[in-house]
Parts: sequence; structure tokens; C-alpha cells
Amino acid sequence: MFKTALLATALLVANSATAQEFTSYTTDEPFEDVAFAIENAILAKGLVIDSLSHTGAMLERTRADVGSDKVLFLAADVYEFCSASVSRQVMEADPDNFNFCPYVIRISERPESKGTVTVSHQAHTGTMEPVDALLKSIVADALGLE
Repeated sequence: MFKTALLATALLVANSATAQEFTSYTTDEPFEDVAFAIENAILAKGLVIDSLSHTGAMLERTRADVGSDKVLFLAADVYEFCSASVSRQVMEADPDNFNFCPYVIRISERPESKGTVTVSHQAHTGTMEPVDALLKSIVADALGLE
């Protein structure tokens, strides 16, 4: 379906407050096609998209208002959703896993890598492994990975 370069490495993103790991995938398919495929893959699992944030559009729309001339993204969307069965499973294992819900998949295209779309999600381990498997499955379905 998609010609995809799989970047299955977990990226460590660190700032002064926290460190989080993300799993990222890249494809040369158009952003709109990838977004459509991600949305369909989420819905095909019987899940409801709680929120779709057009973060890239917001950042571009407000760029001049905040005194910036830097274009950060050509496009960037954030999909938030939850799974009742997976959420119950991970929260019965550890109620503190509530802190990770809803689950998020991000899609972005940056000016410096125009034509390459990145799909990413937070990497989960331990009692959150079922969520990690769900996120990987959605991305694999959307990007045609095996």
C-alpha cells in the first residue's frame, strides 16, 4: 500500500522537565494520504477518535502573532483515542496507567524534509505493553507494514 521506510528505533526526546521515548516511522506518501490511512486504521479497530488537533495549522496561523518567522511544520496532526478493553487491561494491572490515556498518534511533515512524513507514538513498556502493541498495530495497518 505505502512505500515506507521503517524507522523502528525508539527516539529519546529529553527536555529539562521530562524524558519520553517515541517510536517513529517515515514514509514518502503524501501527508493527506497518511492522515487518512491513520484515521481509517483507528476506526477499523472499532475505536473512536476523541480529538484531532491540527497542531501544524495552529502553529502556522499564530506564527506572526508570537513574533516568529520560522515555519516548523508543513503539516502536523495529533490523533487522540482510547480503547475500553486495552485501557481496562492496563489499568487493572496498574491504575496509574490512567496517566497515559488517551493514546496518541502524531503525523508530521517538516520543511527541511519535505516529502517525508513521520508517524510517531509514545513507546510503552511493562504493564503498558498492550497499548504499545495497539499503537504499533494501528500504524502498521495504516502504512502497510508487516
